[in-house]
Amino acid sequence: MRVFPMKFGQARTRLVCGGAALASAALIAGCGSTYRPVVTPINPSGPAPQVSSYAIVISAPSPTTPGIATVVDYSGDVVLAIAPIGPGPSTFTLDALGANGYTINSDHTLSNFPISATLQTKQVQYTTLPSTAVPVNLFSPTSGLWAADLDGNIADVFGGFPQAFRLSIPVAPTPMMIAGSSAVGQRYFAISQNIASPTGVECNTSPRTQPLGKVDTLEVATYTVSASIPVGKCPVYAIESPDTKRFFVLNRGDDTITVINSQDNTLDSCTPFVNQAGQTVNCHPILPLSLSAVTATGVTPPNGTSGMTKTAGPVYAEFNQATAQLVVANYDGGTISVIDVSEDEFGNDSATFGTTYTVPVGNNPASVTVLVDGTRAYTANQTDQTVSIVTLSSHTLEKTLTITGHPRTVASTQNSQQGKVYVASPDSPYVTILRTDLDLVDTTVLVEGNVVDVRVTTQNGSQGNVNAVSRVPGYGQPCNMPPTPTNPTPAPTGGQTPLQACQQLP
Repeated sequence: MRVFPMKFGQARTRLVCGGAALASAALIAGCGSTYRPVVTPINPSGPAPQVSSYAIVISAPSPTTPGIATVVDYSGDVVLAIAPIGPGPSTFTLDALGANGYTINSDHTLSNFPISATLQTKQVQYTTLPSTAVPVNLFSPTSGLWAADLDGNIADVFGGFPQAFRLSIPVAPTPMMIAGSSAVGQRYFAISQNIASPTGVECNTSPRTQPLGKVDTLEVATYTVSASIPVGKCPVYAIESPDTKRFFVLNRGDDTITVINSQDNTLDSCTPFVNQAGQTVNCHPILPLSLSAVTATGVTPPNGTSGMTKTAGPVYAEFNQATAQLVVANYDGGTISVIDVSEDEFGNDSATFGTTYTVPVGNNPASVTVLVDGTRAYTANQTDQTVSIVTLSSHTLEKTLTITGHPRTVASTQNSQQGKVYVASPDSPYVTILRTDLDLVDTTVLVEGNVVDVRVTTQNGSQGNVNAVSRVPGYGQPCNMPPTPTNPTPAPTGGQTPLQACQQLP
């Protein structure tokens, strides 16, 4: 065997890469069988995570012990957190973002707490209200907090977190709620019943004998009243369309809905005209709710307030953006009204604006909720202890479900292909959860004490809340228990809160 001598430098070169010819390649790719990817791998990211959605339940074991806030997860119906809040909470709302909750308590405090899956007692903060304050409802848009206050007939304005009192705005006598768009708007509205009683119980017992109510428009930029607009008798609830063009006031005392044009701050009135389609368009300052043509086939005759049969008695409504419909719960008539409130391309009332379908449901529907897609409505029938499910496309009663307690609140949410409906009764510690794909009772959640109210953080994914206004029994709103028409109404004593006076009703 012949041996060829090599210089040291040559041997080192061969040891490094096995040949000078590969030197340039070695600098780029290295030697041997080292893995050399030819593309940059892309890891799959998958769909975006769903927005967290919760149902927040406020319950009260007793009027003097701390109320309880319970956070229920949309997925799995699991209780995630429980925290005590102020004693004897009477009313509750979430802000329009579903980020914070507020309650009015029996010790003249305002509870402030963040909505979280890890809510703890230390996160609940309190604002002390004046000892004479009588706040009856809360309104929490995306910024700030408002309250209707019977002490001096004022609208209280709060700000910060915890929400601290900033100023008050004088309004018409007996303000019972502040309402408006949940988004930051140009103006909000104070709804007043214009009666002298400090309890307002007259709107539960004899609303048809009361004077016309009023709406004061509150300019957000200046915190002043820019107009005072007459509405119907005993206004009990109001809601604004999401585009902030129309404001609807429910008048239980004369079975009407007052329509306010939010753009020009007046009643919705104009000169009739013919649009491009050749249709005559009229504005509608008043939408009457009539039951004269309703036949409640298969439904027990409504058992409403004494002397109010054959009437509607609107007490609650939701605006459905998908169908441009206002769906109203008529407590005294045992029906819901499905009203076309669509607008044309110029922001005027459409040719079909005001078209109304009346659908019989159960006895004393205290509230109603509409699925985001506008397919079905669900009512909380207080006397029947049922929930009615109405198909809105055909305006027919689809199904009736039995619920524990006398339900007063019903709220819907849709955070996936399947939606859920939450039903709460003020005389029961159970929250009933319905599945909307099957329209069946999915489960019940037990909380500590009877339920004051339940709210959802999202109506449809990230859309946010539809209604950011609370409701307290009294002032024409249904009491905690349905009244018995055959019994006489006791005269309320002085110094009572609206809730106490309401609870005295038979």
